[in-house]
Amino acid sequence: MKVRNILAAASAILVSTIAVPASAHDGQTETVTPKFAEAIPNIPGKSLVVVEVDYAPGAASPPHRHANSAFIYAYVISGEIESKVNDGVTRVFKAGESWSEPPNASHSISRNASKTKPAKLLAVFVVDADDKALTTPIK
Repeated sequence: MKVRNILAAASAILVSTIAVPASAHDGQTETVTPKFAEAIPNIPGKSLVVVEVDYAPGAASPPHRHANSAFIYAYVISGEIESKVNDGVTRVFKAGESWSEPPNASHSISRNASKTKPAKLLAVFVVDADDKALTTPIK
């Protein structure tokens, strides 16, 4: 039980490291809000972390890389999100659509496809409990 508590605490720390807005090229921002973090009891050393990403009209996330261990499922809640992962094609996902990202993925494009309407997605991470940052900016 102590290991589970330690993993849950580590997940909480992990989530707190990403709960900050990031600026897009035109000054618009995205806001990342932690929604859930819990150790996965039947997969030792793994945690499930869920964040909600809100994009203002025209907002974008800076290019970033995900944690080496993170498998991600992204689901568009509202609006339209333009995304490009690794060497894949750039695609616009509409509300109700989803995609996945492999561990250590490079996310060069992640933005609201609309300049006039907000967009929102839910990102679900299965990640090593000891990974401290879910994303790292690409310089």
